[in-house]
Amino acid sequence: MPAPPLPGAGRRHMSLSLLADRCSTLRGLALVHAAMLVSGRLADDAFAASRLLNAYANLSPPAAVLRFLSSLPYAPNSFMLNTTLRALASSPDPASAFPFFSLHRRSGSSSYSPGRHTFPFLLKASARLALPVSQQIHALVVKHGLHLDTYVANGLVRAYSVAGLIGVARKVFDGLPERSTVVYTTMVSGYTLNGCYEDAMGAFGEMINEGFEPGDVVLASVLSACARSESGGLVIGRRVHNIIEMRGVEAPVGVILSTALVDMYAKNAAIEEAVTVFKGMPERRTATWNALISGLAHHGHGKYALVMFQQMLQEGVPPNATTFVGVLSAYCLSGMIDEARKAFRSMKDFGLTPSIQHYGCMVDLLGRSGLLVEAEEMIRGMTCEADTMIWGALLTACRNHGNIDIALRTALEILKLDPENHGVYVVLSNIYADAGRWQDVDRLRKVMKGALLSKIPGSSAVGGYGDG
Repeated sequence: MPAPPLPGAGRRHMSLSLLADRCSTLRGLALVHAAMLVSGRLADDAFAASRLLNAYANLSPPAAVLRFLSSLPYAPNSFMLNTTLRALASSPDPASAFPFFSLHRRSGSSSYSPGRHTFPFLLKASARLALPVSQQIHALVVKHGLHLDTYVANGLVRAYSVAGLIGVARKVFDGLPERSTVVYTTMVSGYTLNGCYEDAMGAFGEMINEGFEPGDVVLASVLSACARSESGGLVIGRRVHNIIEMRGVEAPVGVILSTALVDMYAKNAAIEEAVTVFKGMPERRTATWNALISGLAHHGHGKYALVMFQQMLQEGVPPNATTFVGVLSAYCLSGMIDEARKAFRSMKDFGLTPSIQHYGCMVDLLGRSGLLVEAEEMIRGMTCEADTMIWGALLTACRNHGNIDIALRTALEILKLDPENHGVYVVLSNIYADAGRWQDVDRLRKVMKGALLSKIPGSSAVGGYGDG
């Protein structure tokens, strides 16, 4: 006759499962694991094994999860398999989720039937991979009759949105008999991700009209759409601002949404409103300053942008690469060459390496100021590879200032990068014409004719060169 369980043994077993749920370090989890092994708990208690596996999935690499799963003396249940799928889908190698799923699906295990808690993890993995995988999972979802499940459909909308098939995502969304705040959030975010800003604002309007309470994620997403929309962004953005004020938000979410508001107002040229939100923020991060500085520079308030940059430094907020793009743009707008050089050189003091955007701002400023030799030297001394855009900016400056020698060298560099860019010949021809060198104009036109090129009436160049 088996001996009766010791008093309190059940409570100790239950406490081990609770400890596994509460573990925040691998060391602590290893101690709980050892205690379960010593007590014999894992030999016949699938619940305890499930809690331990879930903890491993939260704290350790997928390989550790797989090792633990394979060490069990019994077939894993659906919870265990779905937990492992979650770990694989979130790992640096999301593709590993699919062979794992296929293996256990083909094994014929009666304990595993893919359901509404299985497909979202597979769709999360597929969102990071090629589209055909999402289509195959979609077919499997329909086969299992889960295509109308809001939880599963949300994964489908996200996967198709990430793949760039926003129209398919919308069809899945429209096919749902019932929608939720979560799936609306995914749809709005999907539109914003794919540059369909007016559609994002429209979906947000539908969400509000149907009585759903917008969360912080969808508010940030629609504000991003409002900042980039060609029409209606400011109207919807103000409506979102009202929602945020009525709800009230606290840090750190408040900082994120307020930064999004500053960015939205600044990009829509509502500078006074951007500054008002900015000044009302109890905490400002680098991204907040960047939004205001870039917006001010973009809309012609270069000197004000530079004042804000100095204030940013005085308050001890560290600038990043984006900050300096806005600052250099402001200096370019204001024509402050010496100050721009100083700011450009100071990037290294903040541990920043200039990118092609920073070089582009400097070349634009130097070119506008007629300092073409310095501009050319800067391009040739770049720490990154020059592209046709930055050489094109110099070529435009050469035309504006009538510098034929540098224009010829610049044209050669553009043709090295893009041999089919015959618009370079058009610009050179215009430069020769401005200088009265008609023989060179005729020679270039013969070259252009030989390349079967014809200049479009009324245009001065192909690809933007020659624009003032």
